[in-house]
Amino acid sequence: MNTDHHYGFETLAIHAGNEPDPTTGSVVPPIYATSTYKQDGVGGLRNGYEYSRSANPTRTALEECLAAIEAGNRGFAFASGLAAEDTLIRSLCVPGDHMVFPDDAYGGTFRLFSKVLGNWGVEMTPVAVTHPEAIRAAIRPGKTKIVWLETPTNPLLNVADIAIVAQIAHDAGALLVVDNTFATPYLQQPLELGADVVVHSTTKYMGGHSDVVGGGLIVRDAGLAEKIAFHQNAIGAVAGPFDAWLVLRGIKTLGVRMDRHSDNAEKVVEFLQRHKAVSQVLYPGIDGHPGHETAAKQMKRYGGIVSFRVTGGVEHALDICNKAEVFTLGESLGGVESLIEHPGKMTHASVAGTPLEVPADLIRLSVGIETIDDLLLDLDRAMA
Repeated sequence: MNTDHHYGFETLAIHAGNEPDPTTGSVVPPIYATSTYKQDGVGGLRNGYEYSRSANPTRTALEECLAAIEAGNRGFAFASGLAAEDTLIRSLCVPGDHMVFPDDAYGGTFRLFSKVLGNWGVEMTPVAVTHPEAIRAAIRPGKTKIVWLETPTNPLLNVADIAIVAQIAHDAGALLVVDNTFATPYLQQPLELGADVVVHSTTKYMGGHSDVVGGGLIVRDAGLAEKIAFHQNAIGAVAGPFDAWLVLRGIKTLGVRMDRHSDNAEKVVEFLQRHKAVSQVLYPGIDGHPGHETAAKQMKRYGGIVSFRVTGGVEHALDICNKAEVFTLGESLGGVESLIEHPGKMTHASVAGTPLEVPADLIRLSVGIETIDDLLLDLDRAMA
């Protein structure tokens, strides 16, 4: 597919990387379940394939699709989002370097950076992504190599102004990395706003069906792409062919799913705002949310993640999580089914006692695409 032509998002999601198989004409890319490839003489590689850690045709199809839908020039598919993050940091940093990091980021990312990469010698400073001047102040001239954003953040749904933070990072000689997992490229395009790298847990909305674990990186700069490609091969945490195929399949319906996720989430927010047991609703689509104007500027819609706090404290929050039925109690997000979780004791337990600790009365919803009346009734029963 000629991606130089300005195709719409849904067209790219369905066709980029999905060329019909040249042997059979199959419109779905084959799953190349192979570890190695016959060479046509020593060093005579067919289309560049020699060993599936280095490249696999199914993974190549996914990587081409990731690049197209994120408006990048090169995509990389990994075994998980954290594998993508680890490979990226090792590609860009050496011991002694410094990063600026969100003070309400995903707990797994914080654990990787603080407990693993910190021991390797990369330092980080947590800072509120909603305050550009705080980000500027946290940068160490000559030492800060990366400014890392989640927007919206996980699980407090704070919103950073990507274009402003990109300028701050670039003025200091640093790169801007944006975790776009919550928004997806359908709702937000960080590279178009000045980011240097986009990160995804493709486990979430990209895959969309809670049946695969994966990660992705997308870049525009050729030199940066070569660094990542070298480290991806050297480190080896690559997406397997079946996992790549599942994510590629999921991306085909990303646009229509995100519209339905957003529709349902907006109705859930309206319900929660009226409920007497709710003390605060966190969702960028709310007029009055501190990041609403920024989100409206850089996002198409506001996504399917809703967080809220309850008046009855931690025990009430746990009780709601345990009583929900249509909302499945479980970690992760972004699948077609709705999930409910208690971040403080589940996805963000690793940040307890740190500056990233989340409120104990907080509940996070991943609003799925079920019938909205069933979701609202389920929440009403669980909160009664």
